[in-house]
Amino acid sequence: MDGPTPASRSIDIELGGQEIITIDLADLDSNPEDVLELLREGQCKVSVWARLASEYWRKGHLEAAERIANAALESLQSNGQSAQSQPIYSLLANIQIAYARQAPKLHLPGVREDVLTGERTKEEYHREAAQYLNMGDRVAAEGGESVGGALSFLTRGIHQFATRSMEDALRSFEGVLAEKPTNLVALMGKARLLYARRQYPQALKLFQQILQLNPRCLPDPRIGIGLCLWAMDHKAKARSAWLRSAEVNPTQWSTQLLLGLEAINASKNESRPEEERANSFRVGTKHIERAFKTNNKSAAAANVLCELFVRKGNYKTALKLAERTIQFADTLPVVTEGYIRTARVLHAQGHVPEATRLFMTAAEGQPHHILGAIGLAQTQTQSGEIAAAIHTLDTLVQPPNPTKSADALVFLASLRASPRPGMSSSDAAQEKVKARELYDRAQRMHEEAEQGGLLRPAITQSTAVHASVKVAAVVAAGSTWGGGKMCGWVAGDVDMHAEIARLWQEEAPERTRKALRDALRVSEVAAAVGGAERVDPRLVNNLAALAHMDGALEEAQRMYEDALIKASALAQQGDAREKQNGEAMATTMLYNLARVYEDSGDLERAKEAYDKLLARHPEYIDAKIRLADMLYKSHQSNEAHDLLKQALTSQPSHLTLRAYYTHFLVSSAAPTTFGQVHMQPLRAAYNFVYATLSDHNKHDVYAHCAAALVHYMMNREMLRPPLDPAQLAERKKGFVRSAEFYDKALVLDPCCAVAAQGLAIVTAEDALGSLVGAGHSAGSADEAQRRVRSARDALEVFAKIRESISTGDVYVNMGHCYYVREDFDRALESYETASSRFFDNKNANVLMQQCRAWYAKANKDQSYASMKSALKYAEMARALEPEDKATTYNIAVIQQKAAELLFNIPPAKRSVAELEEAIEQAKQGNKAFGELTADPSAAVPYDRELAEQRMKYGEGMLRRAEEQIANQRQFEDEAREKLDAVRQRRLEERLRLEAIEKEKEDQRRVEAEALRETRKRQQEEAAEWMKGYADSSDEETREKRPRKQGAKKVKVEADSAGEDAVAGAEPKKKRRTKKPASADAEEDEGGLFSDDGVDSKPKKRLNKKRVVRDEDDQEATGPRKKQ
Repeated sequence: MDGPTPASRSIDIELGGQEIITIDLADLDSNPEDVLELLREGQCKVSVWARLASEYWRKGHLEAAERIANAALESLQSNGQSAQSQPIYSLLANIQIAYARQAPKLHLPGVREDVLTGERTKEEYHREAAQYLNMGDRVAAEGGESVGGALSFLTRGIHQFATRSMEDALRSFEGVLAEKPTNLVALMGKARLLYARRQYPQALKLFQQILQLNPRCLPDPRIGIGLCLWAMDHKAKARSAWLRSAEVNPTQWSTQLLLGLEAINASKNESRPEEERANSFRVGTKHIERAFKTNNKSAAAANVLCELFVRKGNYKTALKLAERTIQFADTLPVVTEGYIRTARVLHAQGHVPEATRLFMTAAEGQPHHILGAIGLAQTQTQSGEIAAAIHTLDTLVQPPNPTKSADALVFLASLRASPRPGMSSSDAAQEKVKARELYDRAQRMHEEAEQGGLLRPAITQSTAVHASVKVAAVVAAGSTWGGGKMCGWVAGDVDMHAEIARLWQEEAPERTRKALRDALRVSEVAAAVGGAERVDPRLVNNLAALAHMDGALEEAQRMYEDALIKASALAQQGDAREKQNGEAMATTMLYNLARVYEDSGDLERAKEAYDKLLARHPEYIDAKIRLADMLYKSHQSNEAHDLLKQALTSQPSHLTLRAYYTHFLVSSAAPTTFGQVHMQPLRAAYNFVYATLSDHNKHDVYAHCAAALVHYMMNREMLRPPLDPAQLAERKKGFVRSAEFYDKALVLDPCCAVAAQGLAIVTAEDALGSLVGAGHSAGSADEAQRRVRSARDALEVFAKIRESISTGDVYVNMGHCYYVREDFDRALESYETASSRFFDNKNANVLMQQCRAWYAKANKDQSYASMKSALKYAEMARALEPEDKATTYNIAVIQQKAAELLFNIPPAKRSVAELEEAIEQAKQGNKAFGELTADPSAAVPYDRELAEQRMKYGEGMLRRAEEQIANQRQFEDEAREKLDAVRQRRLEERLRLEAIEKEKEDQRRVEAEALRETRKRQQEEAAEWMKGYADSSDEETREKRPRKQGAKKVKVEADSAGEDAVAGAEPKKKRRTKKPASADAEEDEGGLFSDDGVDSKPKKRLNKKRVVRDEDDQEATGPRKKQ
């Protein structure tokens, strides 16, 4: 390391002792031949050879320096001075290390742009440098010269540092510093080592010491100072150090590189104004370009420039720079980024296999490099290796060493959320759950970043090289912001929010709604920049669909209209592709708007929307189906039929259309008011559904279910009992065919709840058993038991179906099964659930089923209240269908049966009011039977003879009405009299007991008063006795005690009131006599009247009494003598 260079320098060479030639070192020719001739002729010393070689090296003529050093070895050997050649060997070793700094680390196989021909690698140069060092030591040892020295140690230390032998290099530098603490090269080497070990404060001190010793030192210690300050989070001071270095050494490429990286990093700070960020990026780019022009073999500079050219789309130059980075980088982070950028360029150019190979190479070096793992997963996905891509990202984000990367989390979640070939339904469900968890992690990361603010830009470490000593550098170009910046785009990814909504749409509609709202918010933010037409209408449409399904029809209508406006604007103002997409979206949204009109009851606007839609797209089948359904429900069956036939003519293979037409035909065959089925539409449905299965799709699940239903209805309704054996066989065959179609549907779709419910209905009604021969074995005990077993089996199926499809039909069928099992309470519960939850108590059929269950329960329990409930539901059904004479007939039967039930139950279980009410209703029922009997209609849904018989029976029953009421009144009067008598006796007994209790209370009060008086008198006598006793005791004590104890008398007198307590603490044996009768009653008063206090002699008690003073504590607590 040199200090300031003098203005004029020279060296003298003596030729033969007569002539001296002076060589001007400032004006050396790049060709050293003339100088070599002079040096050989003059047989110069080693120092002269080394000085000239060093000067050539200083001027950048490294090859000339090497030639001079080799010539010096030849000259010394020829002169027999080989023992003095160790400095030359050290010089050659340094020259090889200098070559290594400019040499590639490796030769990249399959290189496309940066082809290196005939260049040796760093390893070869380092190996040759080691050979020179070893040769110099051997020559010195053989010649008897001292081995080592500062030059040798420094050269070996530099070599060890270059080959990453850090411990050996540190020992070499410290060996030199032990002899000379101010050796700049040793100080620089040790500082570099400490920096590599991340001991930044210690390294900073050494760099500052070097700067103090030599402010013009090269390499500039200010670079190291800036690196240490940057690592210690003093970014402004680091930049100042690098700026000062650039002022002192304008041609220093490593300083330009660091300043460029710092400026580019600053341009990524989103908190700064946009203009400042753009200016920082421009300044940083210029610094990087200057650094690369100065040293075009700098891997760090090539790495940064590669990223810039990638962004510009100049892939050819970018590929050359990326390959340059790989071949010349000597640190793992830089070479990894080189592989990644090379792979990115090849990927952009369509070379996916080569890109995959390079991404995998980068992953081998740094498995948790985010960009490398994501790039590898991208190429694997593009190659169809989805499982491999998932494994790659799982390794990155899953424990035990998870990387916090929102990009990787979202990518992995998207892969798991997408279906893959060969995936089972259970695997798909598990992948769906994992995808949700990954999206939740990414969103939590974003929320944490928002709460904590953007983190400072992260900088990864790399290296820069200058002259003979390598100085660490930082590479930040292309680096990402930590935390918030990395996941900042997550909140702005519309597709991600849309996919989250799709993942939650079945399990958590609220989460779906939130995700769609987030996506809409992001789209609106983008629209604020790009125009209103940029808002994605599909998001508004999907939110409207959710509101539609939730029953918020007004909100859904408003959002559908908004989405339609946006889609129409896109169709009119966008380019050709946008117009096509906008027209498609507008068509769907107009259809949805018509549906919400229809559900809101605004049929006129719905029809107008459907007509408008069909005018623009005449073959829009869904619109035709809905329009036909509206016509059918408004009793315009012919118009609906014509529209459906028209649609079938144009698209006969449309399965949805064929399914609805089958439904239309089956619905047209629904039972009439008299319970009869229209067979002609049913036969048409039979033929149509068979055509669907045979000509269009034999695996259509809906068609199989429809065929099963048609078979069941035809064989149930077509033939009425009594039936001959041939008809029974035909009927059974039809029911078997129905069951077979349901079974086939379940084979095609094991989760088809409709087919399962159909089989359950066949099982519950025992269609393959007694129903086949209905009328032949009805009422038999075996049939009843079989139907109960069938109902139990069907219940298990219905319970599972209820978990899949929660509709009113399932609950009604379950109610039928419970009814067959005579579990009327549970049957009523099922009917009530179906009626209130699904039909809003507006379905007459379900209401009549409730009526039937209450009627059966009333007959079973003999309950008039249940019969009243049956009548209530029947009247509710008649209110819905007032013209239904079957319901009127049923009401009359219930009214008659209620009166009959009350007539037959014991009087204790009925009342006069109930009898009067039932009789009045029975009269109404009898009147209804008369009207039904006299009905002139040709066909009625009841038996006229049976109605007439019930009318006559009712008349006979009503003749007993007065008798029943009289008997009931007599019973109630007698019961009332008995009840009054019982109440009177209870009242008298209660008064007697209260009088006795009052007398006892008075007696207890008198006795208590007498006891209080006695105790008061005894307490007064005791107090007088104690007073006299205390006076006599004090007088006797004063007579017996000597005068010297006068001091203690004061305490005795003062404590006379506590003598009993002291004596009580030390009890003695007592002679007990029989207590007086009043003694027991007075023990609770403190024992004042015990025999001990009366019979004891005062003098003897005084002899045993002691007053314990503080100084007598030990004596007082000692053992007592036995008395």
